[in-house]
Amino acid sequence: MRPETLAGHPTHVVRLTEGARPTLLIHCSLAHAGAWGPLARALAGPGSGQALTAFDLPGHGRSADWPGTPDFADLSTAVAMALAERLAAAGPLDLVGHSFGAVVALRLALEAPQRIRSLTLIEPVLFAAAEPEAAARLRAAEAPMAAALARNDRDEAARRFLATWGTGTPWESLSTQERRQAAARIHLIPASAPALWDDAAGLLAPGRLEAFDTPALILAGSASPVAMASICMELAACLPCADVRKVPGAGHMLPVTHPIAVAAALADLWRNA
Repeated sequence: MRPETLAGHPTHVVRLTEGARPTLLIHCSLAHAGAWGPLARALAGPGSGQALTAFDLPGHGRSADWPGTPDFADLSTAVAMALAERLAAAGPLDLVGHSFGAVVALRLALEAPQRIRSLTLIEPVLFAAAEPEAAARLRAAEAPMAAALARNDRDEAARRFLATWGTGTPWESLSTQERRQAAARIHLIPASAPALWDDAAGLLAPGRLEAFDTPALILAGSASPVAMASICMELAACLPCADVRKVPGAGHMLPVTHPIAVAAALADLWRNA
């Protein structure tokens, strides 16, 4: 399938399920639209009626590489917005984002609230929202990855990143292709830093989250990095209609590792939105 051009960027778009209610899924860093497969299958029962659409972020999957400009998060949001505008022709969207994709989803929702029926943020890595001590511990933990990137050791940087933010599968147990793809995309992690660490888009500006009164769900894994709990509680405190749920035993990649629990939480939200 040939990529579509969205916001001037060749983008691979996938329709995962058919239904009457448009739903846009935005994946995490270093993944691709196919990562939503387990969740799409789990939603076959409780989520029937949802038309699930996903796409590969710039530089991911079968979308074109990130050209270096504009800003990576800005381009990702522009692509998501272009697709959301098209899907919303059939009615307001149920919007779901995971990790970096959740931050993109939050920005999209704040910039175009009229297009959103419900918002789900799964492990949103908006580190600027974390309590300072938790953020400092996370920065210290990620220093070895940054050092590996500085010496252009992409394999080591990818290994370090996935040790914290992956499914828990050891680097050595990943296939050669999986390791190669992760290493090839690892430069996109620092490219997302202004959006995540500095809140370059101003998502946390006073009153901005508070004005979003659409039903929202914030999902986190009970075994996720400590900063995630702080981020989720801060966002929930600001979003007027947000519910926070933890998935027991899950880490950061809960849409992949715990799709049934995530599907059940989504079905509850969508039933009432």
